[in-house]
This record gives sequence, C-alpha cells and structure tokens, in this order.
Amino acid sequence: MTAADTPARSRTAPMVSVRGVYKRFGAAEVLRDVDLTVEAGHVTVVLGPSGSGKSTLLRCINHLERADRGHITVDGELIGYRRGRGVLHELKEKQILRQRGAIGFVFQNFNLFPHLTVLENIVEAPRYAFRRPAAEVEEQARALLERVGLAGFADAHPRTLSGGQQQRVAIARALALRPKVLLFDEPTSALDPELVGEVLDVIRDLAAGGTTMIVVTHEIGFAREVADTVVFMDQGRIVESGPPGRVLDHPAHERTRAFLEKVL
Repeated sequence: MTAADTPARSRTAPMVSVRGVYKRFGAAEVLRDVDLTVEAGHVTVVLGPSGSGKSTLLRCINHLERADRGHITVDGELIGYRRGRGVLHELKEKQILRQRGAIGFVFQNFNLFPHLTVLENIVEAPRYAFRRPAAEVEEQARALLERVGLAGFADAHPRTLSGGQQQRVAIARALALRPKVLLFDEPTSALDPELVGEVLDVIRDLAAGGTTMIVVTHEIGFAREVADTVVFMDQGRIVESGPPGRVLDHPAHERTRAFLEKVL
C-alpha cells in the first residue's frame, strides 16, 4: 500500500471511512473490497450471517486486525499508519493505542478485569494509559455509571453482576476514553433474553445523544428503531446498504431477503 492510495486528511471528512479493505486469514478471504462511510452522529447497524466478516471489519477499524489492503480513517485521521516518502509506515504500538482511545470498542463477552472493581475497570485506561488526573477520571467514571443506571455499583466486582450489568459497565468503560466513535460487536449475544433490553436501552440513549456508532447485532427491531443506515454483509462483502426502512422492508438483494426471512 502506498501513500498515494490514501486521501489527505480533511476537516469535512466523515467520522469513519473504510475504503477498499481486504483481510485474509490463511486461505480464507474474510473481507473483500469493503467500502463503508459513517457520518458524525449517525448509527450504522451491520447485519449478516456468522462468518460474513462483521466482527473482523470492526477489529480492522480500530486496528486490532491489520487490513491487508485498503485504508481506514476516523475523523480524517489514517488509522494504524503514517505517510512518508510515498509509502505507508505502520505506527508504533503507543501511537496506535492513542488512536484506539478515539475508537471505543464494546465486546460481546464484556472483557472486564475480574480482579478490579467496577470503578477501577472504568478508570484503568484513562488513568494509566492516557495519564489523565485521578480525580477527574474518577468523577467522570461515577457520572458514567449513573448514566448507564449503575450508580450504586462502583465498589462491586464483575462476578457479582448480571450479564446485562457487566455489559453496561463495559459501555461506561468505553465512554470513559471520550471516543469519537463507538464500535459494538454483538453486545447482547452473550446475554439472557430478559437482560437484552437493559443494554439496548443504554445504546438507544447514546444514539439519541448523537454518539457515532457502528453496531454489529442480530436485533432487527433495534436496527429498525435506531439505525440511520443498515448494512448487510455476506461472504466478506457489503451486499446492501441503506435506510432501515428500505433494507429491512424492501431489500433489493436476494441474499438479504433470505437472511431476513430466517431472523424475522
């Protein structure tokens, strides 16, 4: 990949831009020429069968996985690379960590530190990785816990919480880094059905507040209600993309129709 393949940084750039991204694991081509644009304040919901490349796409956006070809920018900044003398050079891990601070990631299995309290889980990254003042970080963390409905749980440990509560802590932890965009990788798939609603309510609140989000989910009703754009992926490609009313109610592609018939 050369620097000529990537755009110059622009103040009018979309919040997230994915252009011509390919990713292969061994013989399996997981992403194939993926293009995606997410404007600031918009919610994009990504649907598709297992193995379609949804999670890999998210991991490429915050450089947990390195794209084999193509480029990704967030708020106009090239992710994972810098330009120099006509070629792209991968950033050092410390620089990539700084970029990830602007790209919050909420995993399906929470990924909380079991030996830390809820409050400690939230303050860990902003306090120690990003060197923000302890008092400021703790005040923000407590405000975030109130925002996700867990104000009384600061001193609890993850093992004492329900799955829905743990996922809400994970959302608060991602928000503590003040990200420009939040990525959700099937945030309700590990939850018992009766706990799904409490997590989706938090995401709805974030959407109403103008948070830019990309959400991988199978919750079709949620997609219809919250998404500005619904994307359907299959076999590593974006097959169809558009407003939820069109993609969900009048899909143009046969593969999208077949998928929706199974999940609706």
